[in-house]
Amino acid sequence: MKLHNLKPAEGSTHKEKRLGRGEASGKGGTSTKGNKGGQSRAGYQRKNAHEGGQMPIQRRIPKRGFKNNNRIEFKVFNLGQIEQLNEKYGFNEFSNETLYINGLINRTDKVKILGNGELKAKLTFKVNAVSEKAKAAIESAGGSIEIL
Repeated sequence: MKLHNLKPAEGSTHKEKRLGRGEASGKGGTSTKGNKGGQSRAGYQRKNAHEGGQMPIQRRIPKRGFKNNNRIEFKVFNLGQIEQLNEKYGFNEFSNETLYINGLINRTDKVKILGNGELKAKLTFKVNAVSEKAKAAIESAGGSIEIL
């Protein structure tokens, strides 16, 4: 078998139906595009979100509130949660890397420690943000904090 011998399977290919080649062809006249209007014309391009002159939905619905584009989204961990995670995973360092390796956060997530609960373990923290209460609790437990 060679490349010039290859042929498609029997019945898998058929002749294309040519549009707009006279009434006898069965697809003459409007060439299956209907009557008149933009969609029957050559070069027609549908505009995204155009509703045929009706007031578009993004203009009908009222806009409310304020969205801060500069907001920084944190994954939050309380001291009580950290104590439980330490028992489960046996952390000696609580950092974004160790959390990612254990499947607790995504690669790009920022981590913040909050002071709710108690921390008994002496841990090293390498996170993006820490609250004042959490900072005091970590240092009193003998741990250290490094802000990334």
